Amino acid sequence: MTNLYLDIPVFDDFADVLDASIYHELPDDWWVGTSDIVGSTKAVAAGRFKDVNMVGASVICAVSNALGHSDYPFMFGGDGASFACPPDHIDAVRDAMAATAIWAVETLQLDLRVGLTRISEICASGRSVRVARYAVSHPVSYAMFNGRGMRWAEDQMRAGHNVIPPAAPGTRPDLTGLSCRWSPIKAEGTDQILSIIVQPDEDRDKFNAVVSGLFEILDDSPRKSSPVPEDGLDFAFPPPGLKLEARATQHKEGGYFKAWFKAFYIAFIALILIKTGWKLGEFDPKRYRDYTGYNTDFRKFGDGLWMTVNCTAARGAKIDEYLKAAEERGDIHFGTHHQRTAIMTCIVPSITNDAHFHFLDGGEGGYTAASSVYKAKMARTQVAS
Repeated sequence: MTNLYLDIPVFDDFADVLDASIYHELPDDWWVGTSDIVGSTKAVAAGRFKDVNMVGASVICAVSNALGHSDYPFMFGGDGASFACPPDHIDAVRDAMAATAIWAVETLQLDLRVGLTRISEICASGRSVRVARYAVSHPVSYAMFNGRGMRWAEDQMRAGHNVIPPAAPGTRPDLTGLSCRWSPIKAEGTDQILSIIVQPDEDRDKFNAVVSGLFEILDDSPRKSSPVPEDGLDFAFPPPGLKLEARATQHKEGGYFKAWFKAFYIAFIALILIKTGWKLGEFDPKRYRDYTGYNTDFRKFGDGLWMTVNCTAARGAKIDEYLKAAEERGDIHFGTHHQRTAIMTCIVPSITNDAHFHFLDGGEGGYTAASSVYKAKMARTQVAS
């Protein structure tokens, strides 16, 4: 069977996300999956940044395992994720999402809301789901979404429509490959990590012009303002997400202690290999570290712009002023959040294959905090009108 998603040509210049011609409309019989954590703002305020990101990425991992790691379009959003998939295995996808929801609440006491919406329903609302493939490396591309359909499906889920109830107590998803072993990425000196969300208003041309200007500000910086250091990430030991990784796999490993010990042992071996550069079988630690940097999703497009970037304090202030002026003109809506670190959550199907995925978010609030700023301003606007 051909993979419709893989038939879409890739592009490698991120600025092309604004070019409507690169997006391809998905069929009416496909489905859109959405998820978010109810009360994520409170969880972030309590310092549970890693927990929130782990649960946000868990939906992508569970669905990937349910689909046998066949390629499908998805996007990580900090406290949740969105994706699209064909109808062939929709029952398995629904079960994986329901299992992830009950796992999140029983294991981490986080209320994960999940939903599935048929694209034909989205189209009936006057919107569409259009996808492009942004290649960050030869083996990995990330989906970019356009058409306002994904955002509509998320809003419908939050309003209580198309919600999937959690599975029966004790049900567990397959979260094999979900990990978070890298150290937090610290901004150097006076630099900062800036989380940015920019959403369009009615005039798409004005939105595109604002975002193009933002790219010009950010691209005039090393590595297009990516927070990943040029010499690669540091490997934390013990990993900050060791307990989370153990909780994600304990049902498969015969209990929490066995899962924790296995994750600890693998992390210890990985630490030695990465620090020494020694190869083990087909695992090349330098290559893996390099591709971790290449495969990081620090910028994405999902009916709006999402970025986690490194910048100086002066550049961060310039971005805020630039976006505020555009918002006051009615060209865009936005939210930003400044912090000192970024954190990474990973899905690694195989350490000997370059196709591993790394989701970046701000380390002290990130997209959840930026989204809260955006939503608060939108609420005030609606009250005023």
